[in-house]
Amino acid sequence: MIEKGRISALQMAIIIYPTIMATAILLVPAITGKFAKQDMWLSPIWASFAGFLSVYIAQQLNRRFPGQTVIQYSGKILGWIPGKITGFVFLFFYLHTNGIVLREYGEFVVGSFMTKTPMIVVIGSMVLVCAFSVHGGLEVIARSAEFLVPVVIILLLVIVILLIPDLEPKNLYPVMEKGIMPSLKGAVVPSSWFTEFFLISFLLPFLDKKEKGLKWGMISVFAVMLTMVVTNLFSLFLFGDITATFTYPVMSAARYINLADFLQHLDSIVMAIWVSGTFIKISVFYYAIVIGTAQWLNLSDHRPIVFPLGFLLVLVSIWSAPNLQELTHSLSTTWPFYAIFIQTIIPIVLLLLAVLCKKTSKKPN
Repeated sequence: MIEKGRISALQMAIIIYPTIMATAILLVPAITGKFAKQDMWLSPIWASFAGFLSVYIAQQLNRRFPGQTVIQYSGKILGWIPGKITGFVFLFFYLHTNGIVLREYGEFVVGSFMTKTPMIVVIGSMVLVCAFSVHGGLEVIARSAEFLVPVVIILLLVIVILLIPDLEPKNLYPVMEKGIMPSLKGAVVPSSWFTEFFLISFLLPFLDKKEKGLKWGMISVFAVMLTMVVTNLFSLFLFGDITATFTYPVMSAARYINLADFLQHLDSIVMAIWVSGTFIKISVFYYAIVIGTAQWLNLSDHRPIVFPLGFLLVLVSIWSAPNLQELTHSLSTTWPFYAIFIQTIIPIVLLLLAVLCKKTSKKPN
């Protein structure tokens, strides 16, 4: 086994929480509001079913193939050549996804704060920091998440509490004025974020108590769903029908805070949340790409390919979209179907074939 480190199921939940939330907290409220209007707070609830399903599938596959990731057991289920092709599809998807996450990070930082800094510098510096984290292994990422996630949650709560005097709960009404369909349409995009919970297939083999993986995976899905519901509610209460017109509603909300003309423009809090959460998210995707590539190539050590793949990530992030508008349009149209196909449909097929063909592996590789 390439990775020698071990983490607890709780650490896995702490790692995966910002992996989903980091980008969702800024982009999803606007995209969801476009389709669901005042029912946007319901959309994460429907979308979370994709997360619960992804965790269950990943756990069931891990139970049948303990100590193996999806890159490894794809070959056991489908055969050598189809398994290699499936593994490559997963690796390309995660490389592409992480490139888009990096681009979102770069667009946000350059567009909102460091307007004169070349985007390649912002993206490259983040990749370099994440590369050191991935090079250190899964335990390093877990300890980083244990330190940063509580800080992110506290800062998010600070924004929520400071916004309470400016909220208008009446913006919530009428609930389901046009039935359930608007909230279901609004759930399509966030469901693509929830499918990212399948990333735990790269974490489950390294749990010290694997029997707790399903429980803490489900708890993490619920925590993400609750956070997205609260974020959408507060965006709706504050901005009402114009929520969808903001690119980053949470950032705009932080700028809206004014406490006795003393505490104003708390952009730095959103920046801290974004950078901390994005660091964990990029590191986890990066780790999956590195470990998966090492397994796909049958390497004995993953560390030599960390920095070359980091360079490739920077290139993909620049290539992924010409600008923020095109990127947002892609995320709200074609991306959900792409993500659901790779991270939900293919794993379901793998699990069904494993069950029907009674394929298991009792010994970890």
